[in-house]
Amino acid sequence: MENGMHKRPIIPGIASAVIWGLGQLLNKQPVKALFFFFMQALLVLIEVLTGQYTDLSEGYTFRENGGFFIKGLWGMVTLGEVPRRMSILGLTDGDHSIVLLINGIIGLIFLLIFVSVYIWNIKDAFRTRKLINKTGIVPKTKDYIDELWSSMFEYIVLTPSIIMLVLICLMPILFGMVIAFTNYNGAHLPPAKLVDWVGFDNFINLFQLPIWSRTFMGVFGWTLAWAVLSTVTCFFGGLFQAVILNNKRVKGKKVWRTIFILPWAIPGMISLLVFKTLFNGQFGPVSQFLMDIGLTDQRISWFTDSSSPNLARAMIILINLWLGFPYFMALMSGIMTSLDKEIYEAAKMDGASPGQEFWKLTFPLVLSATAPLLIMSFAANFNNFGVIYFLTQGGPTNPHYQFAGYTDILITWIYKLTIDNKMYNMASVMSIIIFLVIGSISAWNFSRTNAFKDEEGA
Repeated sequence: MENGMHKRPIIPGIASAVIWGLGQLLNKQPVKALFFFFMQALLVLIEVLTGQYTDLSEGYTFRENGGFFIKGLWGMVTLGEVPRRMSILGLTDGDHSIVLLINGIIGLIFLLIFVSVYIWNIKDAFRTRKLINKTGIVPKTKDYIDELWSSMFEYIVLTPSIIMLVLICLMPILFGMVIAFTNYNGAHLPPAKLVDWVGFDNFINLFQLPIWSRTFMGVFGWTLAWAVLSTVTCFFGGLFQAVILNNKRVKGKKVWRTIFILPWAIPGMISLLVFKTLFNGQFGPVSQFLMDIGLTDQRISWFTDSSSPNLARAMIILINLWLGFPYFMALMSGIMTSLDKEIYEAAKMDGASPGQEFWKLTFPLVLSATAPLLIMSFAANFNNFGVIYFLTQGGPTNPHYQFAGYTDILITWIYKLTIDNKMYNMASVMSIIIFLVIGSISAWNFSRTNAFKDEEGA
């Protein structure tokens, strides 16, 4: 009867669910049993050695006695219970909500890894017993390892990189996202004060409170306009220069290409510094020159005039055009020189004019080849912190906005919310919105490009 029960796959599965590796031991696979039991022992040891389990005279509490996993989950759920207070001897011991949250996220990640091993342990015991019942042969551990190595080689080799990626990239991203569901701001700064979970209140406030909704809609609208205009101007500016340089009547093409590529070759920060000095509203030479020739009777505040915010926006777009068009010019020049000349010869034989050749042949072919890079440029400009903040710092001042100016885009507004105003929760909400917008637009556009379609067809 006992042997008959052991032949039922559910028995080793239940055994491994109670004690990791016990099902493998029942299946007469001691090496695998030892591995899974070691993983369970490691889980227990980490919890016991990092907790206070030797002194339970006053009872067990998650805060005082919990180890890495239990206290981590407790801290992530509660964000602390005892804030630090100022006493005669200094700050008292207490909970730091942000430290507890970070520890909880790390603990949860590692706990999920152990849970995955636990599920693997149960499934392996169940499947192995089914295989034994079918073949009557106990699989050798060496054969199992060889099969695992051949079928999951790429994942095994990448395991160290995946772990580092999770800890260095995924963990900060998760932390930044969950902050959006707390009240972590200047009024709730640990360790003197605790942070609380507030659910979707921050998202609701962003769209319902007038001061926040007005600022968000204004900044978001300008961010979209800036991303589109800066991308389109650089694209067509580069296309215009590439068409001119590829014309047969242009002499000294190498010299002109060298001159036009200089704005891209020079570090962008240096160019921005030069432009900021040239268009300085107080002592910039451009304003002085306009006054000297009689076009204006006073200096122009190119970046700081609140009565003419579109002037600052136009200047930013023009300066960004200077910085960005050489990249597209060089890219499109290479594409145009590689286009099949026979296509143009056939078009001329059909009576196509130079304009028709450009709009019906050159432009579609160039656009098809540069579409993925165009999307990447849009995403980069959507988060182009350097150009905006270095030139205007988000100004001119807008009295109707909350911690933002006329030229602020979402990323510079996030910077001000965090560094200047300690509104970490609202900044996290903005970060999530940026991710959703950029991720959605990029995914949608990439799916429509020929490169993506060709990969799907392959």
